[in-house]
Amino acid sequence: MERAVPKLAIIIPCYNEELCIKNTVEQLLVVIGDLISKNKITSESYIYLIDDGSVDNTWNIIEELHKQNNKIKGTKFIRNFGNQKAIMAGLESVRDIGCDCVVSIDADLQQDEWAIEKFLDEYMKGAEIVLGIRNNRKTDSFFKKSTAIMFYKVMNLLGANIPMNHSDYRLVSKRTLDILSLYPEKLFFLRGFFHEVGLPTAYVNFDVKQRFAGTSKFNFSSLMGLALNGITSYSVIPLRFVAVLGFFMALISFIVGLETIYEKLVFHNSPNGWATNIIMLCAFGGIQLFCLGIIGEYVGQLYREVKSRPRYIKDIELK
Repeated sequence: MERAVPKLAIIIPCYNEELCIKNTVEQLLVVIGDLISKNKITSESYIYLIDDGSVDNTWNIIEELHKQNNKIKGTKFIRNFGNQKAIMAGLESVRDIGCDCVVSIDADLQQDEWAIEKFLDEYMKGAEIVLGIRNNRKTDSFFKKSTAIMFYKVMNLLGANIPMNHSDYRLVSKRTLDILSLYPEKLFFLRGFFHEVGLPTAYVNFDVKQRFAGTSKFNFSSLMGLALNGITSYSVIPLRFVAVLGFFMALISFIVGLETIYEKLVFHNSPNGWATNIIMLCAFGGIQLFCLGIIGEYVGQLYREVKSRPRYIKDIELK
């Protein structure tokens, strides 16, 4: 069935982005104007900014932009809750305000904003989810490139499958937002959800530009936190790994025990090898702590879910 021209919402999570947010909004308004003139979106389309507890002038700039143009809407968190929760807040908010589809994009506008037109083309063909895939990582430092590649490979190896080089630049339909609202988890891994939900999905490749102002707020620590959340949310492979490792450790211990008994009965002496014993004890101790750490991550995930604290708390909202 042919789709009607959609009402588009663009959500932008912001954290201390006073140096670039004004330019980003102005550029996205140009994109929206171009798409309206091509009859690819309706004139009611808008931008929704989420200030994730910024401590600089970001929110004041958003308020000023809202006064100048009613296509600019937004909300301010009472404190910093994190990028993923800011995106979630944007998705939930635009669903309440009303839209046919929504695009999430970073505040630094390193992602090619003109690729939104390609996203819409795929949406009009029937895709409910359109994932942006960056062509390369030329703009990244060696460290960031290496950790990013490791992130995707580890995630896929452990069962939390996400496409390589896809971050949070994507389009999702109103139907997808309705399904998303059925998921009550507080620590939600969005990339895993969009892969798991099974709706018709398309992919759009895009180039990444240099950040023109400010610095990235995503570092190795936040990437590791995202990875752990994704793995514990969408995979039990680490727990199975613990079980398999425990079996092999027990098997090794049984074999070593048989060897000790054999040497005692046949050669009438106790085997030497104090250094080996110490090394084995240290190795087993390290493995036990590692396994406890894995189990602890899952227990911690359950602990935070059981408390059912809100994902985020809004302080001010502009509609």
